[in-house]
Amino acid sequence: MVTPERRSHSSPGLSPLKIKIFRNIWLANLVSNIGTWMHDVSAGWLMTDLAPDPFMVSLVQVAVVLPGFLFTLPAGALADIVDRRLYMLTAIVWMTCMAGGIGAMTVTGHITPWSLIAFTFGLGIGAAMMMPALTSLIPDLVPRQQLTAAVTLNAIAMNLTRAVGPAIAGVIIALTGPGPVFLLNAVSFAAIYFVIFRYRSTQPRSTLPSERFFGALRVGFQFARQSPSLQTVIIRAVAFFTMMSGLFAFLPLIVRFEVGAGPQAYGLLVTSMGAGAVATGLALTRIRTLISNDSIVMIGTLVGALTLLALAHIRLVLPLAGVMFIAGAAWISVVSTLQVCAQLSLPAWVRARGMAVFLATFMGSMAIGSAFWGWVASATNTTTALSLAVGFGVVGGLITSRWKLAAHSKVDRSLAGTVPEGIVAVPEHAHEGPVMVNIEYLIDAEERTDFEAAMRDVRRMRLRNGAVAWGLFQDTEDNARYVEHFIDPTWLDHLRGRERLTVEDMGFKQVADSFHRGEGRPTVKHFIARGAPKRRRDWLGRKLRD
Repeated sequence: MVTPERRSHSSPGLSPLKIKIFRNIWLANLVSNIGTWMHDVSAGWLMTDLAPDPFMVSLVQVAVVLPGFLFTLPAGALADIVDRRLYMLTAIVWMTCMAGGIGAMTVTGHITPWSLIAFTFGLGIGAAMMMPALTSLIPDLVPRQQLTAAVTLNAIAMNLTRAVGPAIAGVIIALTGPGPVFLLNAVSFAAIYFVIFRYRSTQPRSTLPSERFFGALRVGFQFARQSPSLQTVIIRAVAFFTMMSGLFAFLPLIVRFEVGAGPQAYGLLVTSMGAGAVATGLALTRIRTLISNDSIVMIGTLVGALTLLALAHIRLVLPLAGVMFIAGAAWISVVSTLQVCAQLSLPAWVRARGMAVFLATFMGSMAIGSAFWGWVASATNTTTALSLAVGFGVVGGLITSRWKLAAHSKVDRSLAGTVPEGIVAVPEHAHEGPVMVNIEYLIDAEERTDFEAAMRDVRRMRLRNGAVAWGLFQDTEDNARYVEHFIDPTWLDHLRGRERLTVEDMGFKQVADSFHRGEGRPTVKHFIARGAPKRRRDWLGRKLRD
């Protein structure tokens, strides 16, 4: 584990690069992302040759991001329960095969519009499987104090490659066509494969058996439903990403048919966006000391809307390059801010699944937005579609600004290490269940309303840690007596829930316990389910004979 003492005091924004393993993964990912952006530019440009209909061109962007919406959540569950290193290596091999396949078909002249979409979709599946595991590694590589800088550096890397990759792709397409670009993308995965192959995690692991896939998936969804901080990030993300999807969907079409320029101009515009993102990303650490995360997201959304409005009407390359520079600044400001907030909202045990929810929101918003704006453009024109996207983004941004990121920014979600319910006996079979836990409280009459309010946080804590049911009951004969009960699917799930308690969870529990007026701590009882006899007649016969 990296210790805080290794922080760089001279350059806070670049300090994570002083940590060797973070630096190696960052550089390898940089190389891989260059290839990815080269592919995206080439795929969009090739589709304008194969099928220049706005809807078909927008489907390339859909094929890039839709797999993230469909597969990121299962990928997050797998990344939390299997060997993360082996899992990432498998995803990298898959992406290499997809990139090589589309390159071979293009070079040999066998590529068609739908095979281009199919292979791009397959490449997107690999990226969707890879992203939750890779993003969830960041808090394991750097201390918490450097997490914001590390996430921002990753966003800078993505946008630096956005500047370099399209420029390289534009030159290669002009000289040889898109086929070699796809093949170079396949080669670009070698660096990240080598670094991940040599990586050895030092994170402590639970002594309990790994969760089963569908159980892990259920708990991931349940955590998202019971986490106000993660929900706030998701709500703020939907408006921005849906709006900005129009930029990525229509840029190649606008450059080729409305500006009348070639692949070099397209590469220049995407490079300008990347340059704006890099320049702004390097200043974000200082910017965050001056204004809040909520202000950054709101300003970024409004600036992004203005750039889309400019893209809808400007048809000169150099002014568009300036517009794309500003769009890159807005993009990295919002994306890196939301990602940092998502990372900080997640305890370690559910980090990959939680980041998968965030990434699925990103991919789903981009896919749905691209398809919808493409449909509007086919029925009208790109100017109308982009103008509608601007209206959606501005209205959506104003509405979602009611959900405040700052309200959840200082909560401690590190694992608590202690369990308030004490030690319990383990049954012979750990998969027995369901398990019901009853906790009895004695509450003074004047404090009952406040106690019931405090138990809302306890309810949320129980459910997001894996309980399938929760209830609070008051004794009809003794109004001072309350019983909290919750149910875990199995005894093993109950033990996992005890391991998952964070410092924030312990705070909720301590507040609830402070209302208890009985002797000692509230009384805790554990019960395990036992089924009634299934053959009722035999049971009745035995009772009658007795």
